[in-house]
Amino acid sequence: MIIINHPSPNHGPRREGAAIDMLVLHYTDMATPEEALERLCDPAAEVSAHYLIAEDGRIWNLVDETRRAWHAGVSYWAGERDVNSRSIGIELANPGHRLGYIGFPVAQMEALEALALEILSRHPIPPHRVLGHSDVSPARKRDPGELFDWRRLAAAGIGVWVEVDEARADDPVADWDAFQRNLVTFGYEIEAASDVVRAFHRHFRPSALEATADAVSADLVTGLIAAMGR
Repeated sequence: MIIINHPSPNHGPRREGAAIDMLVLHYTDMATPEEALERLCDPAAEVSAHYLIAEDGRIWNLVDETRRAWHAGVSYWAGERDVNSRSIGIELANPGHRLGYIGFPVAQMEALEALALEILSRHPIPPHRVLGHSDVSPARKRDPGELFDWRRLAAAGIGVWVEVDEARADDPVADWDAFQRNLVTFGYEIEAASDVVRAFHRHFRPSALEATADAVSADLVTGLIAAMGR
C-alpha cells in the first residue's frame, strides 16, 4: 500500500485527553478526487480529513493522525459532540447523491480495507465505532450512503454487521420507546426520529432505506447492542 503525503493546512489540536476511538467514513460529493483534494487542502473551505482514497485505490494522507481533522462538523455519537477530536476521518472519492451517486469500486474498497486495518492496529477503535458520516450527523448527511458495502468491510474485520431475518418485515415495532432507547444505547442521538431511522437503515439495512422502522429494525438494533457486548 502506497500512501501519498499531501498535507492540508486544515487541522488543529485534539481536545486534551480525547482518545481516538472512532473511524468515520465519508464520500467526497465531488466529480473527481483531484477536485476533492483541492477542497480538502483549501484554507478557505475549512474542511479536511486524515485520508482521501480515489476510485482507483490511490491514497493521500492529508492530516497526521495525531491532529484533529475537520471532517465531521456538527455531529454526535454516544454522548460525544466533538467527534473530530476522537476520530480518524477517511474520504472516499465519489460523486455522491448530488452528482450521480454510484457504488464504490473494488480497488477503492481494497485500499480502504488495507488502510483501515492499519489504523485499527494503531488505535483502540471498537467495531461498533466504525461509522458513516450519516450516523454521526443523521439530519445533515447521507454519506457514504446506501451503496457502501458495510457487510464486506465487517467481513474484513472492520466495523460490525448483524444479519437478521426479514420475515418480520412490516410487522410493527412492539415497543417504540424501547426501540428508541436501544438506538441511543448503540450511539445515535434521537432528535428527529425519522432522520435517525433513515440513517440507521442506510448503514445497517439499506434495502429498507425509505421504510419506517419495523420489527426487523428492532431486532437489528438489539443484535448490534449484543455485538457491543452489552
